[in-house]
Amino acid sequence: MPYINVRVAGKLNREQKEKIVDQLTTTMETVAKKPREATYITIDEVPRENWAKSGKLLE
Repeated sequence: MPYINVRVAGKLNREQKEKIVDQLTTTMETVAKKPREATYITIDEVPRENWAKSGKLLE
């Protein structure tokens, strides 16, 4: 059973989440030969004020 956790800085809309989930599930199905119904995906939306890169907060 594949479990995929996606973390993004900021928010995604529902359409973006649906596309991400569909494409990741399809990738697991075609590349790893895992059945679609066995793939679990979570999306963590981290506020940009809580995410940093190169020593600076993104917001």
